Amino acid sequence: MKTAISLPDHLYKDAEKTAKSLGIPRSQLFAKALEEYINKYTKGQVTERLNEVYKDMNTDANIANIETASVESLRELTKNDAW
Repeated sequence: MKTAISLPDHLYKDAEKTAKSLGIPRSQLFAKALEEYINKYTKGQVTERLNEVYKDMNTDANIANIETASVESLRELTKNDAW
């Protein structure tokens, strides 16, 4: 899909140089840069949401409960394994 954007002159010139040095069309450079930015932004949002969910779980009691549950789960998963 084609689109038109406005850029400051210095950014346009830097994009031209970068695209040439990479041997790719300028439009491909813009597409790759935008894709990377969106991926980074999305990952940041996921991290923020996870931090919000787990912020109150960072106590010693909760960590001990998680560790106990993990050990119990591992025992259950491996109870029929021949070691």
